[in-house]
Amino acid sequence: MIKAVFFDLYQTLVGYTPPREEWESKMLDSLGIKAPPSAFTRAFTTADEYFYTENAKRPLSRRTKEEVTEVYFKHQSIVLREGGIQPEPDLVRQMLLRWRDTKLKQTLFDDVIPAMTELKRRELKLGVISNVDRDIKPLLDELDLTPFLSIVVTSQETGFTKPHPEIFLEALRQADLPADEVIFVGDQYQIDVLGASAVGMRAVLLDRGGFSEAPPECVRVKNLYQLNALVDQEAVRWK
Repeated sequence: MIKAVFFDLYQTLVGYTPPREEWESKMLDSLGIKAPPSAFTRAFTTADEYFYTENAKRPLSRRTKEEVTEVYFKHQSIVLREGGIQPEPDLVRQMLLRWRDTKLKQTLFDDVIPAMTELKRRELKLGVISNVDRDIKPLLDELDLTPFLSIVVTSQETGFTKPHPEIFLEALRQADLPADEVIFVGDQYQIDVLGASAVGMRAVLLDRGGFSEAPPECVRVKNLYQLNALVDQEAVRWK
């Protein structure tokens, strides 16, 4: 029986307004390059997979400034290439300078509060497990998520990043629940799904854009509204 649902934070609960693809298109336009925002929706998904995998290998907070710059350079290069634009080094550098000076507003996806409200109504424990190197409680307060959450576990607090088992195990200890009674939802297959599955959690991939190349046996949802049905489906073949 499912007794808790834990979530990844960024690109699962929290996104950006305006969306990053709109900023990418706008910045390129300022450089005389025309590309619609739609060209970058899948591009950011692919680039984020690279970014989160790199961060899991060794957190950016523990790398040199030069190493961090290299990761962001590669991330932006992937965005451009996947968006159909040749990632010339000078162009990538100009884009990174523009991104550095851009303040993105962090906002909840539209399905977050309704989905959490229903899950909470059903007396499920809710929590967040996130690879962040700072205190996210002020952000959770600002976004009105705090009242929904029983636990918040971060890589800053534990010293471990997903997919390391310890960050998931710490969440289970705080919730005082066995792994097979917990669903974990995240947008990254390698980091979220495989990490949660490795400790025995019921892992769910949130594939909002339908772009994930995760294997077909991976349990996935397109939005958070679908979680309630999963909680009820005892026959789900969890991987």
